Amino acid sequence: VHLVESGGGRVQAGESLTLSCAASGIRVADYAVAWFRQAPGKEREAVSCISKNDIGTDYADSVKGRFSASRDSAKNTVYLQMNSLTPEDTAVYYCAKSSSILSTWTSVSGYDHWGQGTEVTVSS
Repeated sequence: VHLVESGGGRVQAGESLTLSCAASGIRVADYAVAWFRQAPGKEREAVSCISKNDIGTDYADSVKGRFSASRDSAKNTVYLQMNSLTPEDTAVYYCAKSSSILSTWTSVSGYDHWGQGTEVTVSS
């Protein structure tokens, strides 16, 4: 299993970015796939999780209404559209594949494969 994030960069507050998580070795449609982020000096926090078979998507309160996760099964890729970015969104963003049993989508322990991360920097 291999997950590769891309799309990070440096933007101004209020701008948008779209992150991609390209998967190999699995079909992304068969698993819940989450986005986490980790800011310097802080713990890794859950941002969103799209359930397998697109049953639903969860979001952290801090990003609701601004971020949107989606999945393209044909490209075997999961996306995170991020709008109205603020400096508080600055972090390294990771995608993660759920293990066979996911009880709490916000817990890092529920995921067994992670990408290497892509850095997002938002300046004011």
